[in-house]
Amino acid sequence: MVGYCLTIVRVGGKASTPLEQTPPKRKKAGNSAAGIPAIISTAKHGISKMGILHSITSFSRVNKFDGFDCPGCAWPDPDDNRTIAEFCENGAKAIADEGTKKKADPNFWSKWTISELSEKSDQWLNSQGRITDPMILREGSEKYERILWPDAFSIIAGELSQLENSDKAIFYTSGRTSNEAAFLWQLLARSYGTNNLPDCSNMCHESSGVALSETIGIGKGTVKLEDFEKADLIIVVGQNPGTNHPRMLTALRDAKKSGASIISINPLKEKGMIRFKHPQNPLELFGYGTAIADDHVRVRINGDMALFRGFAKEIFSSKCEDSNFIHRYTTGYDDYRKIVENTGWEEISEISGIEISEIRRIGRIIGSAESVITCWAMGLTQHQNSVATIQEISNLHLLCGHIGNPGSGLCPVRGHSNVQGDRTVGINHKPSEEFLKSLETKFQISLNRSGGYDAVESVRMMSEAKNCVFLSMGGNFLSAMSDTKATADSLNSCSLTVQISTKPNRSHLITGKTALILPCLGRSEIDRSGTKNQFVTVENSMGVVHMSKGRARPASNNILSEPSIVSGIAESLEEIIGDSGIRWKWLSEDYNRIRDCIEETIPGFEDYNSRCLQDGGFYLPNPPRDSLEFNTESGKAKFVPNNLSSTIARDGLFIMMTIRSHDQYNTTIYGTEDRYRGISGGRRVVFMSKSDMDANGWKDLQVVNLTSHFKDKTIFSEGWYIFEYDIPPGNIATYFPESNILIPLESVAEYSNTPTSKSVVVSIST
Repeated sequence: MVGYCLTIVRVGGKASTPLEQTPPKRKKAGNSAAGIPAIISTAKHGISKMGILHSITSFSRVNKFDGFDCPGCAWPDPDDNRTIAEFCENGAKAIADEGTKKKADPNFWSKWTISELSEKSDQWLNSQGRITDPMILREGSEKYERILWPDAFSIIAGELSQLENSDKAIFYTSGRTSNEAAFLWQLLARSYGTNNLPDCSNMCHESSGVALSETIGIGKGTVKLEDFEKADLIIVVGQNPGTNHPRMLTALRDAKKSGASIISINPLKEKGMIRFKHPQNPLELFGYGTAIADDHVRVRINGDMALFRGFAKEIFSSKCEDSNFIHRYTTGYDDYRKIVENTGWEEISEISGIEISEIRRIGRIIGSAESVITCWAMGLTQHQNSVATIQEISNLHLLCGHIGNPGSGLCPVRGHSNVQGDRTVGINHKPSEEFLKSLETKFQISLNRSGGYDAVESVRMMSEAKNCVFLSMGGNFLSAMSDTKATADSLNSCSLTVQISTKPNRSHLITGKTALILPCLGRSEIDRSGTKNQFVTVENSMGVVHMSKGRARPASNNILSEPSIVSGIAESLEEIIGDSGIRWKWLSEDYNRIRDCIEETIPGFEDYNSRCLQDGGFYLPNPPRDSLEFNTESGKAKFVPNNLSSTIARDGLFIMMTIRSHDQYNTTIYGTEDRYRGISGGRRVVFMSKSDMDANGWKDLQVVNLTSHFKDKTIFSEGWYIFEYDIPPGNIATYFPESNILIPLESVAEYSNTPTSKSVVVSIST
């Protein structure tokens, strides 16, 4: 008799989002942001997901001194008085999603194969509700099944212990992770032996951190919220506050009422920068609202560096520089002035797409302003020359002395609610020697000094090394990363993938040989770890660390807090590889103990447990802002001259940038409506100028295919609908994560290694 061994091969899920069989519809776009439509949308999402009572109680606690921090963006709350509704429409959607009554319980997972689930839209996946139990997808299986927590921890520990070296493990972190959980997460990774701690910063503001660390000695912004009402001029560049940071519109509105001028610089003229109707002000709500931007500069995609070079050139010409500030606080001025003066106006105008006269006019406005704030987001950070572009902005501020003064400074607007805090407490693939030494002293352990992998490097390593272990503390890595196919192939090659999550997403469908989903508490929920209710802390975009305490009943009795999950993994692992001496369970049973550890290892957290209880929390030290001190080699801020560059498409090609819809936050899709841009019922759209459509004989809502081009690599994506829009000729825009498949993994920013999601060269075919 001949014996046969039957091997079950998993079909697997599709990494790309499904095609849309019907085109989107064009709807009339509003002429302002927020207002009555925002109120209606907020109520609709709250009531439909949570019910009336839960909506009222949840919304009344968000961003309050004794409440919980919004799980959405990192825009700061006022230090003193806060309104009845200290949240925005998109924050309300995030809260409603977290507090939803719907459950993705074991019965849900038993209904569907991962292949079937991958045919569903991202919106559908997100709408299935909260995950209630730990789930496992066993090797060869097509369906997740329930698993006990101890068994899940044992599987993770077993896989980690069997790796041939610790650098085959990846510990990814989402920006929603609390300070306490993030600190334990990085401690787990480093005590295990690796600095492989990629995080969502690698995909967004890594360029800001790299650029500012060199120029001003800190990888953060230098303003407080109060500075907005003291500013003479505010520049908002490469950012769409109306959708991505809606509460920022209140700060801009208040700045306007205090006499500030505002300049918007963006390829798209976004509604939030045109007019804002504050939902809590009846006169604005039913009236005209507040006009926000005094000028809109429709720069070409990746033309920002040239534009700011032009501003500096005009300031030199007008002799508006602050000589006293330059002499006292900076180095490198002469080299910077030389490179600016050697840059021709024609080159500046061609790259930026803005007429010379207009650049010079705006330059004179900047030069004459007494105090200037410049804000930016991913419209600047995701290009090949992003670091150089941000340094061009920093150079301009140094030139005019707009750092460390009231109403002045640099303001990178961070995305996720604690992405900056995670980095502060140790989520960094390139940790400093000082930080490693402090951990070694505190915990009496020996740590690896070799640099870890960032997000792009992690994808490449997992593909090459095979049989790695990928662990994700929140987030949706597959959908957040560039080159969706390459990312999927890398995850598929792992022996184990672990997702610590609240709701289903596409990363649960693209897995290693074995996959685990570990459900965790949401920000709004009661965290009873150990013998008492706990609270966590977060850091906002302006360096304020404050308390967040949920009060809602957890979605399930079988979900754990993030610190408890980290503790469970660590204890199971150390049963196999040996005891590190770190009291993991003891730490996770009382978050005060974790905060004590942070205080003892990271400067700026003195008296942490007391200060975080203060209304509004406390500011971390920021030497450039606080005392005009700069942690650079010279002890002064540094002008950094960079050769002018940009990504320009020629010969019938286009430059594509990825953007969010209004019904979306990061990779979470709430719906298919983008009322600010007049789109309904679809997301696979290509925003294109009428002149480009006419030149190619294309019609509105015509189906086309996109192909990206990078060196000798091409990536094809079918089934996109052209949507006529006011955007510079030669430029197009698409929603992510749908278009992430077109961003080559190899196309990254210089120095920061951030994916170039905002400057993808594409061709279009029918």
